[in-house]
Amino acid sequence: MAWNVVGSEVCELGESPFWQAGEQRLYWVDIAGRAALRADPASGATERWPLPAEPGCIAPARSAGQASGWVLALRDGIYRAPHWGGALHRIARLPYDPAYERANDGKCDPFGRFWVGTRDERPGGGHAAMYCVDARHGPAQVRPMWGGAGTLNGLGWSPDQRTLYSADTPTHRIEARDWDGERNALGPARTLHQFAPKPAGWQPGEGQYGGRPDGAAVDVQGNYWCAMYEGARVLQLSPAGAVLQSIATPVACPTMVCLGGPEGRTLFVTTARQGRPEDELARTPLAGRVLALAQPVDVPGLPVQAFEDAAAAAQDPV
Repeated sequence: MAWNVVGSEVCELGESPFWQAGEQRLYWVDIAGRAALRADPASGATERWPLPAEPGCIAPARSAGQASGWVLALRDGIYRAPHWGGALHRIARLPYDPAYERANDGKCDPFGRFWVGTRDERPGGGHAAMYCVDARHGPAQVRPMWGGAGTLNGLGWSPDQRTLYSADTPTHRIEARDWDGERNALGPARTLHQFAPKPAGWQPGEGQYGGRPDGAAVDVQGNYWCAMYEGARVLQLSPAGAVLQSIATPVACPTMVCLGGPEGRTLFVTTARQGRPEDELARTPLAGRVLALAQPVDVPGLPVQAFEDAAAAAQDPV
């Protein structure tokens, strides 16, 4: 299938895309490049916002029913930004040591809470965790949801708001949990799909490896779309975990997907070039770009959810 390039920026590690329908713009972050970005796919106009630390994820924010900027998870905490490119205000810290752990994949649930999974950067590390940040009724409160992971990715919710999805990328496993959104209560994890591990001695450019699950999105029928890092493909899985389709990407390392565009049927994919071999980058010159599938997908995606902030009170400006 044909792909189009979105915007003008090349990222080291693109992640966390979301479509803002009211603006008809795509937002995303460059983790390694320490920046947030947004683009108008129709014109290609792109704005890059340098940040003081690696951003794991970004989401729109709302206060008293009105748009009020963005919420970002940086390496050392959760920040609010009322204005694009303006001051950041830390509203919470996550309970880990940022010397060896950082915020990674995250997004807001349908009730307005911001969920952030982390990445344990130590060799063989298994201390990454999922946190939920709730500021709907006052100052932000951080609640640990589960731990024991390597790199948490693939966060999403089913259309009926009864199932939460996530992936632990190093284990090649996508999980599902029953979820009671009102009480924010989770059931035990179950395997939605287990992918084969990377073959011993595998090198980039070789066959026989389908990649590992990275960032994801959910469509209105409950299908789970997942970027397969080092697999050069995006998968659509059914709510039961069956692979419905595999779409090849012109890069080896797609990182995260979202569904947006005027009808919610454009598949956007962020990609990575950080740490990739020179010969691979020569074969895949679009690595680091944001891509959009030229052909609309059949089922639109769920709209992005916003962070509900009771007062948008600022603290710890940086």
